[in-house]
Amino acid sequence: MTVHFIGAGPGDPELITVRGQRLIASCPVCLYAGSLVPEAVVAGAPEGARVIDTAPLALDEIIAEIAAAHARGQDVARVHSGDPSLYGAIAEQVRRLRALGIPYEITPGVPAYAAAAAAMGQELTIPEVAQTVILTRTAMKSSSMPEGEDLATLGASRATLAIHLSIRNLLEIERQLSPLYGADCPVIVAYRVGWPDEAYIRGTLSDIRDKVRAAKLTRTALVFVGRVFADHDFPDSALYDADQPHILRPKRRA
Repeated sequence: MTVHFIGAGPGDPELITVRGQRLIASCPVCLYAGSLVPEAVVAGAPEGARVIDTAPLALDEIIAEIAAAHARGQDVARVHSGDPSLYGAIAEQVRRLRALGIPYEITPGVPAYAAAAAAMGQELTIPEVAQTVILTRTAMKSSSMPEGEDLATLGASRATLAIHLSIRNLLEIERQLSPLYGADCPVIVAYRVGWPDEAYIRGTLSDIRDKVRAAKLTRTALVFVGRVFADHDFPDSALYDADQPHILRPKRRA
C-alpha cells in the first residue's frame, strides 16, 4: 500500500502529468482538495472508488482516512493543486505518515507560476533584465514568515517575484517593493490560473491595488512583480548564438 501525493496542476485537467492521471485511475481511494482541485481532475478514479473532498476536513480526519485505507491494503491518491512542493501543506501529512509507518511517494505537478507564465506567453528570466525567480508569500493570517524572508529583503535582488497567497496584501506589497523596483514596475495578478474563469490583471505597483479592488478579487490569485513584464530591447540569449560554440555546436571552420 502506498499513499501517492499527486500534483494536479493549477486547475486545467489537461495539465496533470501522465503519471498523476494513471495513479488516480488506479487507486481505490482518492482524497482531493476540492477548493483548489476541480472534480474533473479526479473523474478518472476507478468505478466504486472512495473519492473524498478534503476541503472541509481537518488534518486528523485526513490522516484517519489514509490510515483506514492502509489497514485495508488500499493505495491512496492524495491529490493537491499545483506542485506539492510549493505551499502544498504536505509536510505535516508526510510527518504523520512516517510516524505511522505508512509508505508514500510524491508525483510532481505543474506549478501555478509556470502555467501562468505560459498563458501569458512570457519568459520569467530574460537576459540582462532578470535571471532569478523568487517564489514567496507574505504573512497575514497564515503562519509568519521566517526572519530574512520579508519582501524588503527579497526585493533587494530586483529578481522576478511570484508572490503566493497575498492578494489581500497588495498595500504591503506596494509599500515594501516600490522603493526597490520603482512605483512604475509592472505587476500582473493571475487569477484562478488554469480554470475556465482565469483572468490576468496588468498594472504597476502604484495602481494594481485599485485595479484588483475594481475586479473584486479576494482569493486564488498569484502576484507577479518584475521588470521582465515590460517591453525590453534585450540581447538574445547565448544559448543559440552562432558566435557562442559549445560541445553540441562546435566552432565552424572558415
